Amino acid sequence: MIDLAFLGTATFWKYASMPFISAIIGYITNRVAIWMMFHPIEFFGIWKPFLGWQGIVPRKAAKMSAIATDTITENLIDSEEIFSRLDPEEVAEKLKVPLNEMTEDLVAEVMKSHHPEIWERTPTAARETIVARVQAAVPQAIADTVRDLRVDVNQVFDLKDMVVTNLVHHKELMNRIFLETGKEEFKFIGRSGAYFGFPLGMIQMLVWIFFQPWWLLPVFGMFVGWFTNWAALKMIFNPKEKHRIGPFTFHGLFFKRQEDVARAYGDLVANEVLAPANILQQVLKGPYSDRIFTIIAHHVGEAIDDSAGPIRSFVSWTVGDVNYIRLKQTAVDRLIAYTPDAQGSASPAMQEFIRYTNETMAIEETLVDRMRQLSPRKFEGMLRPAFEEDEWILIAVGAALGFAVGVFQFIVLFGGGG
Repeated sequence: MIDLAFLGTATFWKYASMPFISAIIGYITNRVAIWMMFHPIEFFGIWKPFLGWQGIVPRKAAKMSAIATDTITENLIDSEEIFSRLDPEEVAEKLKVPLNEMTEDLVAEVMKSHHPEIWERTPTAARETIVARVQAAVPQAIADTVRDLRVDVNQVFDLKDMVVTNLVHHKELMNRIFLETGKEEFKFIGRSGAYFGFPLGMIQMLVWIFFQPWWLLPVFGMFVGWFTNWAALKMIFNPKEKHRIGPFTFHGLFFKRQEDVARAYGDLVANEVLAPANILQQVLKGPYSDRIFTIIAHHVGEAIDDSAGPIRSFVSWTVGDVNYIRLKQTAVDRLIAYTPDAQGSASPAMQEFIRYTNETMAIEETLVDRMRQLSPRKFEGMLRPAFEEDEWILIAVGAALGFAVGVFQFIVLFGGGG
């Protein structure tokens, strides 16, 4: 028979609060663990790496980006494939306007560098004629360059370098990839702290009724903090394949969402990492940029020589030549000025070219389609590295926070006594 008078006592409510406090412990420790995975982006503290903290993902940015790069380049995107989708004549047509806007200045720069006396004595009408002829010849040179790229794009474009550079230098982007890809999983981790914490708190309450050593609440708190983190991770990634036991189906939460994850990942990577504007800048400024300019110099040089009449071979610079380096940088700066910046601004003509490359390369569609087909083991690699790196720290932090809350609970609810 329940003593109704006891239900109104402070002791009853102290006992009754235990499951709820345990649920709160589980929720808070799990949320803190998630935050610590990604924040702060830069080290915060007084003695690196011992007295302070940096988010696990930003701290391991180089390794994380290498893993992401391997996944993208080995399983999802082939640079030769996506470049082969570009039509050389269409590219030349789309670039005609922005290139014409640059041609006059670039031709003048080349002529002043290699034949300054001749260029100064050249009448204005003759200069305009040369520029007009070059402008007429450049589209074909660009088309020829694109054909060369389609034959062996890897000679001028390093996809791995581009992905690694973007992710290492933009750690917040690395965070976004994991956070948006695993959005539902991270929500589950937070909620699961309460789901697991409440029944554990019920057990704690029943034990406390009959057995009240001072260390019981801190130890239970530590166990809740540890177990809720550990169990949530297990449920996200296990089992990898569907398993049916009677009427119940068991499947890792991340694998159940492969379709949704593919769409989220494809959208983010295609628009933030493998955007055509980024690819163009990689070609122009990446480790193989000299090769692309050698190709362009060959084709455009022929066009200019044919247009310049008696002024021959004034673009016959070499890669190590000071003028070549300076002219290359000038060309790069002018081209980059026409590509969208972080706010997406660019000349209308270049925006039209970006739209064309987006549609033709179809990077987002390719990523989504290939991700849908990944095996469970490879698909796991999209998110699992964020947890695997120093996973024990996250679980230990959960346990430590749970222990601290247990001590607080013991002192506040029971005055440090039984």
